[in-house]
Amino acid sequence: MPRHILLLPILMSLNAGFVDTAGFLALQGLFTAHVTGNFVTFGAAMVLGTSGGLAKLLALPVFCLVVITTRMFSFVLPAIGLPIFRSMMALKVLLLVLGAACAVRWGPFVEGDRWQAICTGMILVAAMAIQNAAHRIHMGTEPPTTLMTGTTTQIMIDVADVLRGAPASVLTVARPRLGKMGASVAAFALGCGIGAVLYAKFGTWCFVLSPLIALPAVFLALPEPK
Repeated sequence: MPRHILLLPILMSLNAGFVDTAGFLALQGLFTAHVTGNFVTFGAAMVLGTSGGLAKLLALPVFCLVVITTRMFSFVLPAIGLPIFRSMMALKVLLLVLGAACAVRWGPFVEGDRWQAICTGMILVAAMAIQNAAHRIHMGTEPPTTLMTGTTTQIMIDVADVLRGAPASVLTVARPRLGKMGASVAAFALGCGIGAVLYAKFGTWCFVLSPLIALPAVFLALPEPK
C-alpha cells in the first residue's frame, strides 16, 4: 500500500486527538471531535452548575448540519472543477485557522457560555465534522480517526485471535487490521498528549498548531479519478 495512504489516517487521528483535548481543556469540557460525549458533559454541567452547557447542547446539531452541508456541497465541487476530498481537507484547514485565531484573540475562556467561547467551539466542531464526513465518504475502509472505543474493541478482539492461534483465514485479515488500528489509536493518544502539554504551557496559543498538523492532509488527499 502506498505510504501516503497509510500516513493520511494517522495524521487525521493525531489532529483529532490534539483538537479534542485542547478544546476540552480550553472550552470548559467541550468535545469537538466526537460530539456525542457532550451529552455526558452537558448532564454533568447541569448537575454541577458549571459553565459551557449551551455550547455542549449546540455541538451535535452544528455537527450534523455541517456533515449534511458537506455532503450536499460535495456534489457541486466536480461541476466547478474542484476535487472533492482535497477540497474537504482544505476547508477543514481553513476552519482550524479561523478557530485558532478566535482562540488566541478571545481566550482564555473562563466562561464556556460566553458567545466568544461558543463561536470558537462551534468553528472547531465544524472543522472536525468535515473530517468525519470526509473519512466516511472517502476512507470508509480505514479505522476511525476521531472515536477510538470501537477501534480499541476491535484491536482487543484481533489480539485475542492472534494469541489463540486463529485459522489463517482469520489472521490474514486480523494482522493487517491490527497494525492499522493500533497506529490510529497511538496517533490519537499522541495528539491528546501533545494537546494537553501545549495547552498547559501556552494556553489557547496551542491551537495554532492544529492547522499545521492538518495541512499535509490536503496534499495527501488524492483527487478522485474522472
